[in-house]
Amino acid sequence: MKNEADRPRPTIHIIAGPTASGKESAAYHIAQKMSAEIVSVDSMKIYRQLDIGTAKATPQMRQNVPHHCLDIAQPENEFSVADYQAAADQAIADIAARGKTVILSGGTALYYKAILEGIFEAPPKDEALREEYKNFAAAHGNDALFEKLKAQDPQAAGKLHPNDTRRVIRALEIIKLTGQPISARQQQWSGFHDDNEGFSGNLRYPFKMVWLNWERDELYRRIELRVDKMIDTGLEDEAKMVWQNRGNYARTPLQAVGYKEFFPYFSGECSLAEAVDTLKKNTRHLAKSQCTWFRKFPATALVPQTGESQDDVCNKILSAWDGIGINV
Repeated sequence: MKNEADRPRPTIHIIAGPTASGKESAAYHIAQKMSAEIVSVDSMKIYRQLDIGTAKATPQMRQNVPHHCLDIAQPENEFSVADYQAAADQAIADIAARGKTVILSGGTALYYKAILEGIFEAPPKDEALREEYKNFAAAHGNDALFEKLKAQDPQAAGKLHPNDTRRVIRALEIIKLTGQPISARQQQWSGFHDDNEGFSGNLRYPFKMVWLNWERDELYRRIELRVDKMIDTGLEDEAKMVWQNRGNYARTPLQAVGYKEFFPYFSGECSLAEAVDTLKKNTRHLAKSQCTWFRKFPATALVPQTGESQDDVCNKILSAWDGIGINV
């Protein structure tokens, strides 16, 4: 991949929406109409073997329309935002070089942010310093360690729990290594305004973005149906594979909605029905958090969804894209 200054900057077309909104299906059908290729923006679909719980595009869909940033990591390996950004940049450049339209679809907000704005540059970890903070917490308690952070970076502390020692230590580590609180450094990466007025940072790509907007009750009904379909197509077995490999898999797959809810069932702590109910509840919470986060994206056209035909959905998206756009 070329350096940042020489990187190709094609206009990217984004179809976003909460989980179960139908964004991947819409992207697939539009890609066929536009001679486009799809870049997945999903932090779980990057992992091989995790297909049902991530609602990954089927082999037939991937044969008909090229999909990128799927199955690019092993579940045993952590995959950073920087890793994803590099893979997405390469995919976008390759698609553009073939004269194809680039469509992004998925629900991982940080991945979109990395593509459009770049990555918050944090210093590398310092194991000796981390050990020092861990020893302090062991000797004086998590609350005492948290008070250190509150005194040095109250804004960051306000977003963390005292028992989230991993993130508390990372915030203290950054202060120690850079002389700046993490909250101040993150302002370098805060282009999305809460008031939706625009970007404070420099865009890496021009883009057009739509949000598939469902009424809450209908979205929740779709979530229920999707979970039931996943169960029917083998989600329990896929989740058991993750559970059986919990000693080897990276933290991200083990914490993913769709798998972790089954762990108490596999260990005999709840029934299958209770695990499925928890999965449905957690999926609703995920959808709600996605809706909250994506409200911060500017110049996004809301495309109301009422259960119309796929052709009608595609035409509404294409029409919305015609009327919006943010340039570099």
